[in-house]
Amino acid sequence: MRILFIGDVIGRAGLDAIAAHLPGAISDWRIDLTVVNGENSAGTGFGITEQAYDEIVAAGADAVTLGNHTWARKETVEFIGRAPRLIRPINYLPTAPGRGAGLVETKGGRRALVINALGRLFMDPAEDPFGIIDRELRARPLRRSADAIVVDFHCEATSEKQGAGHFCDGRVSLVAGTHTHTPSADHRVLPGGTAYITDVGMTGDYDSIVGMRKDGLLRRFTTGIPSGHPEPASGAATMCGVAVETDDETGLALRIAPVRIGGGLEPAVPAFWTSGA
Repeated sequence: MRILFIGDVIGRAGLDAIAAHLPGAISDWRIDLTVVNGENSAGTGFGITEQAYDEIVAAGADAVTLGNHTWARKETVEFIGRAPRLIRPINYLPTAPGRGAGLVETKGGRRALVINALGRLFMDPAEDPFGIIDRELRARPLRRSADAIVVDFHCEATSEKQGAGHFCDGRVSLVAGTHTHTPSADHRVLPGGTAYITDVGMTGDYDSIVGMRKDGLLRRFTTGIPSGHPEPASGAATMCGVAVETDDETGLALRIAPVRIGGGLEPAVPAFWTSGA
């Protein structure tokens, strides 16, 4: 199975990058499953609106994951129940609307389980992600219940993300770290066969501070004076993520590569799909 995971979409610039680059990548690389983190895709850069969700799905996303800004927009509480591809963190309280894991039918007619979880280090309070992920994987194990399993681990601390990768190794196809909006260079297949990256980066304008306009945040850093709510940067955005190929027999990863298209970052595409392999 060919999996494309795209990192945090930031505001209008991120949505425009998704519209411009995602459909072509899905077609050119014959992607079976596309997962996009949309938790910053609202015009404010915080949360998701129904319009933003619809745009991400229209561009080709099979699942849209969220994070700590899930409830930043009141309307999300209203529309999450009618958004079948929207996956919010699984370790919110059980009474929270929406779902934290979902089975998705891939373009090839196979099944993929997508799980979204929040870390707890330097984050708002949440239930234990490790125990809840473990219960989900025991209830719906790889191969028996799904041909591939993708975990979006939305977290600040690199150590907690790495812990999640090793905790899930051999049990899922991919653990993709999100939240810091900065792509890491540690993409690899772990010893047990799980593809892993600490952070896939954001889909946003990198001439910014984590996707937000520089001026207000620099004023805050240099004077200590709050400068109001940061606004998303509006320049050309880079679509960032990872490409993963799995073994059809085991559901585990064979290879992983970074994806960076457009905007100001150095381009990167999966050579194992673009070199005729």
